[in-house]
Amino acid sequence: MRRALAVLLLAGFAVIGTATPALAHNVLVSSDPPNGASVQTGPQQVTLTFDQPVQGEFNTVTVVGPDNTHWEAGPPSVRNNVVTTPVLPLGPAGEYTVGYRILSADGHPVYASVKFTLTTAGTGTPAPPSQASTTAAATGSDAGGGGGMPVWPWIVGAVVLLGGGLAVALRAGASGGGDTSGERPGDDQR
Repeated sequence: MRRALAVLLLAGFAVIGTATPALAHNVLVSSDPPNGASVQTGPQQVTLTFDQPVQGEFNTVTVVGPDNTHWEAGPPSVRNNVVTTPVLPLGPAGEYTVGYRILSADGHPVYASVKFTLTTAGTGTPAPPSQASTTAAATGSDAGGGGGMPVWPWIVGAVVLLGGGLAVALRAGASGGGDTSGERPGDDQR
């Protein structure tokens, strides 16, 4: 039993000791226009600032108006931790949603959205439907999640590893301690 407990403790320390710190996904620090802001004139660009550098590929930013039309004028550009997207002159007054999907510094996609309100209608026209559908498909329909891999596979893996270690320890303990007569090997009874 002591051997099984020792092996189990050793396996537990091995799992904990070899665990590396989790790589954190990027977090949006600020946006321009700020989330929830009211503006009288539409911005010429949308700027998103993150806490870590953003990878340069596979990033998408959309600007969707109150009538579900798109207002982004091109692909986003990345400079370190800042993502900038040009915006067409805005049209109707109302709430605009800036949806983003960026490739985090640790390689996982991060997606969410920020909103701002245009208080005075502009005279702009939205992006053509073909461009809007392409950017909407790249962003994805879920604009509220954090992306990345869930934690449950890691927990299941740790439980399986510890269970396997316990099974090996119990099997080793059972095969090594089979003599229960109380005699020590080499003792002759005369």
